[in-house]
Amino acid sequence: MDHFFDIAEQMQQQAWKIIEETNIINLWSSIGATANLVGSVKTGLLINNRDIDLHVYTNPFVLADSFLVLSRLAENKHVRKIEYANLLEAEDQCIEWHAFYDDGAGQSWRIDMMHILQESPYAGYFENVAERISDALTKETRTAILKIKHSIPNEQHVPGIHIYRAVLEGGVRDVDSFWRWREQHPESGIVAWAP
Repeated sequence: MDHFFDIAEQMQQQAWKIIEETNIINLWSSIGATANLVGSVKTGLLINNRDIDLHVYTNPFVLADSFLVLSRLAENKHVRKIEYANLLEAEDQCIEWHAFYDDGAGQSWRIDMMHILQESPYAGYFENVAERISDALTKETRTAILKIKHSIPNEQHVPGIHIYRAVLEGGVRDVDSFWRWREQHPESGIVAWAP
């Protein structure tokens, strides 16, 4: 059990090192943005999927400012690739950025940044979800989540929220039970759930 906690702690430390090395929070702050951690880094449930999730807000929203931040991030020699998607007219109402960071030890990390319009139905939503998940965790459920996440290969992308829901709502405690639970509870798109 402690083995999974140790791995998660190492991953958490690496994630914070990358956040600091890229100066990503301050880059967003430089344009007057608020950048909030969400997802596995925020909840302490990062174990094998090397990603850092940020939700970003500006008022007013200026598309050029978003590009300015990413151009500054691109100056970091460890950032190897950046992807962009304009979802302003989609349900999300955001600009989606993915920056791929080489940690120097042969591992690629993905920094996902959603620059979200204030009027988006998801503005602040996943920050609240992360807080509620963190508050609901016990040692038993945290262990179950980390074990399940660790058992699923990275190339078999499963959103963490599916695992959190299976464990916290469905009582699932192992990967085989998770796959059965998921078959009975198929989900696609944005999962609007919190404990």
